[in-house]
Amino acid sequence: MTGWSSGGNTAGVPTTKANGIDIYHESFGDPADPTLLLVNGLGTQAIGYEPEYCRALVELGLHVIRYDNRDVGLSTHIDADAGDLMEAFGTAVAGGEVPAPYTLSDMASDGMCLLAELGIEAAHVAGSSMGGMIVQTMAIEHPDRVLSMTSVMSTTGEVDYGMPDPDCLAGLATIMAPAGTRAERIESGVELQRLIGTPTEWDEQRTTERVSQQVDRAYDPDGTSRQMLAVLASGSRSEGLAALDLPTMVLHGDADRLVDISGGERTAELVPGAEFRVMEGMGHDLPPAYWDRAVDAIGANIARL
Repeated sequence: MTGWSSGGNTAGVPTTKANGIDIYHESFGDPADPTLLLVNGLGTQAIGYEPEYCRALVELGLHVIRYDNRDVGLSTHIDADAGDLMEAFGTAVAGGEVPAPYTLSDMASDGMCLLAELGIEAAHVAGSSMGGMIVQTMAIEHPDRVLSMTSVMSTTGEVDYGMPDPDCLAGLATIMAPAGTRAERIESGVELQRLIGTPTEWDEQRTTERVSQQVDRAYDPDGTSRQMLAVLASGSRSEGLAALDLPTMVLHGDADRLVDISGGERTAELVPGAEFRVMEGMGHDLPPAYWDRAVDAIGANIARL
């Protein structure tokens, strides 16, 4: 396996054994309040949900949990390479069965098992990008455990919706290609964010600092590749989404080049009673200028319950 198997020293960090793996997690607010579980996107870590954003959600009267998905950050990195990763992706492109070591269902179970280990019977869930796919899967497969769902800049798994700009797809491949030095790893991450982020909110210094923090905390491009295989192997969620019965909010930027806004539109179209809000000018990120709108949308969705 290329990269670091554990991503760094996990001694003393807050991990919980759940679904057969160790899951790193942090919480904000009062555990007695209703819980909101924040789920990350492809290759991104818990720290992608910045403390200031989490504390803004706490102000809604929520107990907020952020955690590292499997194969990133300080959670377990799976000791499997799905055979030859390039061959696996070739099989996916050719339309064959994807030889993935796990699926989005497994990743959804990770979050649900974490909640159970923490003594939380049910929670509100919100996820971005692949995290949106995971929370959709949570709602479909664990309906009694999910109180409300917010899906951000995500899609349904149907091939006709949410497709990326070809340049962005090529850029995504860069974070799955191992880089030799720390400087190269940081440069690759910054360039990807430049490609997919919100154009009017670009801040190179801030982006470099955030990417550096993630690179130094954990680095495993093969883990990101395995997450991508999980997405490809999981297929369409359209039937499951159409059968949901819970408050649902869908947010999507109209400048998103990595997951076209049609993915968000389709998600809201499928889920009965879902509300769709366009984040004007936002790309495939959630910069601070959009935090108030995102927090307001999550709060409004929870209030529907």
